[in-house]
Amino acid sequence: MAWPSAFRALRHRDYRVFFAGQTISLVGNWMQSVAQAWLVLHLTGSPLRLGLVSTLQFLPLLVLAVPAGALTDRVPKRRTLMITQAVLGVQSTALALLVWGGHVQYWHVCAMAVVAGFVNTLDMPTRQTFVAELVGREDVASAIGLNSASFNAARIVGPAAAGLLIAQVGLPAAFALNAASFVVVIVALAQLRARGAPRPRGPGTMWDDIQAGLVYALRTPRIRFTLGVLLVVSLCVFNFNVFVPLIARQALGLDAQGFGFLMAWLGAGAVTGALALGALGRRRPPVLVTGLVACAALAALAGAHRFGWAAAGLYVVGAAAIMTAAGCNTTLQLTAPDELRGRVMSLYTLIFGGTIPFGAFAVGAVSEAWGVGRALLGAGVLGMLGLGALWLVARRTPGPDSDSLPPPGGGLG
Repeated sequence: MAWPSAFRALRHRDYRVFFAGQTISLVGNWMQSVAQAWLVLHLTGSPLRLGLVSTLQFLPLLVLAVPAGALTDRVPKRRTLMITQAVLGVQSTALALLVWGGHVQYWHVCAMAVVAGFVNTLDMPTRQTFVAELVGREDVASAIGLNSASFNAARIVGPAAAGLLIAQVGLPAAFALNAASFVVVIVALAQLRARGAPRPRGPGTMWDDIQAGLVYALRTPRIRFTLGVLLVVSLCVFNFNVFVPLIARQALGLDAQGFGFLMAWLGAGAVTGALALGALGRRRPPVLVTGLVACAALAALAGAHRFGWAAAGLYVVGAAAIMTAAGCNTTLQLTAPDELRGRVMSLYTLIFGGTIPFGAFAVGAVSEAWGVGRALLGAGVLGMLGLGALWLVARRTPGPDSDSLPPPGGGLG
């Protein structure tokens, strides 16, 4: 069977099984994400405290992402993923019981966010490198595009379903369904033939492995530039769990169902961007251009006072942001040698997740002091300035593979 470029990864049996289980679990994850944000606003009414929860969830990445990458290159990946998914399932079950029993407090949500942060620090680089092993280098771009499409299709279904479920049944149901979804992904992992066994390595220590990964990343211009773009966009744009509920509640005065529909528009744009990325195949994605578009669209949301404006803006932000993040992922996966992929992808995890606490806290703090509109405008403008400065520096300091840097008016390569 001849598969279109965007769907070529589905020709691999293991990837099909992994993809199906993961998609179901992601719907549950997005249901919990919406429920958690709404729960925090219900308990506290504070944008700052909502930003703090997001900060706590991603804070462990700052400390442990790089060691986790070195560990990823040393351990069986399938077994590791089964363990991390089981722990996350227990965490969701605990939240469901606390909310259902009427005992939940703000500090409970914070504590569970920290637990999820520690687990995801290992889960994220393991998952990314394992996917590359399931499909091979030839279909990495397709797999990353499909994973992003699945993630963001779940962003459409999950929030919309959560909004309806919260309104009709209550918050506990969203947490409980997410807990059940982890059973599905664990069963899917158990069906895989691939084990993700670690590759043979030298006699060095884990610290030696960490150093080797860092030196490689710093000395490779394509890797440096890609991580720089990811840093700016992650810091300024990827704070959806903070600014979307604030747009819904403060700017538009929507209820939980309206919030869910806004998140669905964001997800629809992201699915579009992810499939467009997969169609590029092995061509390098224009991450600088898509990053600029995402920042500009975010700034435009500052003036959104109607649902249609906000929905259209979020659609563009979703498409451009996911093309940037997934495009950076693709570039790193195709550039890094197999034996260093886990360590390089740990830097992706560190930047993509580790900067979100700072961006989320800043959006929450500025929104509480001056309103969500000014927070969005500031983040968008700062992002465009940062990407422009990054491009200028990259052009003036070329390295051995300077041909990988973006030409004037172009993307990455």
